[in-house]
Amino acid sequence: MVVWPNVVQKHVMEELPFMATEVILMECVKAGGDRQELHEAIRVHSMDAGKVVKGEGKANDLLERIAKDPLFEAVHSKLDTLVDPKLFIGRAEEQTKEFLAEEIDPVLQKEEGLLGKEVVDGVNV
Repeated sequence: MVVWPNVVQKHVMEELPFMATEVILMECVKAGGDRQELHEAIRVHSMDAGKVVKGEGKANDLLERIAKDPLFEAVHSKLDTLVDPKLFIGRAEEQTKEFLAEEIDPVLQKEEGLLGKEVVDGVNV
């Protein structure tokens, strides 16, 4: 299996702005913003950004929309830190390590003799 970090990053950044809207909303509310007004503004910005992504095939511009909106001024200077992907992964890293240790490593150890053998199977068309 090949993992392409840049492709993963691209896909994460396409969806992350939508995931971060609650964090952005709550930070603005903490700073004294009106929750209902902010929620409506995020809804409108999200719908418009979604149309750009899905309808025009362009990059997600939700964060740029929020960065230009004075309603969200309270988070403009820290917008980048609020959308750090690491804030949205929960226990994924630990769960992956646990899965590998508990499920994959035992199979690899059991089948160690098969590892490294040249496989000559193939399909010729």
